Amino acid sequence: MVSFLKSQKKGFKTEAVHTLKLGLPVIAAQLLQMSMNFVDTVMAGNLSAEALAAVAVGGAVFIPFIMLAAGIMMAITPIVAQLYGGRNFPEIGINARQGLWLSQLLAIPVFFAIRNLGIVMELLEVTQEIIPVAIGYLQAISWGIFPLCAYMALRFFNEGMSVTRPSMYIALIGVLVNIPANYVLMYGKLGFPQLGAVGCGYASSLVALVMFLCMLIFTMQHKPYRRFEIFSSFKMPEWSYLKEILRIGVPIGLSSTMEVTMFALVSLLMGSLSAVAVAGHQVAINFSAMTFMVPFGLSTAITTRVGNAIGKKSITEARRRGFVGISLATFFMSITAVIMFTIPDLITSIYTQNKAVQQVAISLLYMAAIFQISDGLQVSSYGALRGLKDTTVPMYVNLFAYWVVGLPLGYYLGITLNYGPQGLWIGLIAGLTVAAIFHNLRFFRMTG
Repeated sequence: MVSFLKSQKKGFKTEAVHTLKLGLPVIAAQLLQMSMNFVDTVMAGNLSAEALAAVAVGGAVFIPFIMLAAGIMMAITPIVAQLYGGRNFPEIGINARQGLWLSQLLAIPVFFAIRNLGIVMELLEVTQEIIPVAIGYLQAISWGIFPLCAYMALRFFNEGMSVTRPSMYIALIGVLVNIPANYVLMYGKLGFPQLGAVGCGYASSLVALVMFLCMLIFTMQHKPYRRFEIFSSFKMPEWSYLKEILRIGVPIGLSSTMEVTMFALVSLLMGSLSAVAVAGHQVAINFSAMTFMVPFGLSTAITTRVGNAIGKKSITEARRRGFVGISLATFFMSITAVIMFTIPDLITSIYTQNKAVQQVAISLLYMAAIFQISDGLQVSSYGALRGLKDTTVPMYVNLFAYWVVGLPLGYYLGITLNYGPQGLWIGLIAGLTVAAIFHNLRFFRMTG
């Protein structure tokens, strides 16, 4: 019995090391990409209130489209991971090529959609003087959609191959390009006209192009990939492969969009309460978003590890790998929950010195501490399900959790019963908890 427990402990430790080795670069890449949004916000804010508002509004209506495209492309990771686990090398190269084709096919409707979002801003009753500037920002950033989608296709291919460091280094390059590009184009330096928020959009497009070229060069030059013959010949799109990516990816994209939209709507509902409620909510949700990057990054590693095991036709190993990854994510989020419970005043003081805003933010950080574990459980178990290529049922679970439970409950408590920001956040907690329970039950049932 003692030897069995020792072997189990050793196995857990070994798998945890593998998962962290894959996940930590993804976490770093996500945090670096978040820092680009932070830089855009700060530099726009230093230019003018109009520029800041345009970037904020433009980004808010832009993100759901990108999340949908990114979610669909994310299907490449489990497909490649299972093929690599099964040593089916010819199919890996074909799927990588077809993923690139699909990225460009998806980019076309996204490109035209975000260039024509003025009517959405009108419906949202955005201040009239902001709309033209926000439209200019969106039209500028639209040129980066094609390289951005191609970058995501190559990134998710590399992650399926358990190669995650390039995305971290390339995200760092993106940050280093973003700052001077913003400075030159937004403020009108080196002979360029001062473009303001529109310049921020062009800078983001330039960053997307640079990141795609870096990822393309790495993928073409990485010697272990040469056996896959990804770029050895030109072949047109093949529906059978595209259909498989779409079958797995569309539910992922819709799930991601539903979750992002839930949080966006809660932010909008906060606006109906008071400016202080919005500010306090923004502080708490921003800090929570940063801590969420850890389980989100680990979920990518879990997808790859579980997918590799399924490719080897070992459901027992897939179950073990999923369990280890979920445990790691939950452990980290337990730590962040303790931090939020014990030092919320210190956290809020980093963001603002306004006492009223701090008071709201502190109360919401206590609630954020509660959903940390639910958030870690739901995103990590969803990553494990992606590794099984099981995405349709989880999509319906998210639809139920976020749009049947979370939003209506939050609206009822926060708006109807007038419990304010705390009532809205109870809805968030409920939605994430329902998703966490059902995703975990499904994973353990499917691997039992």
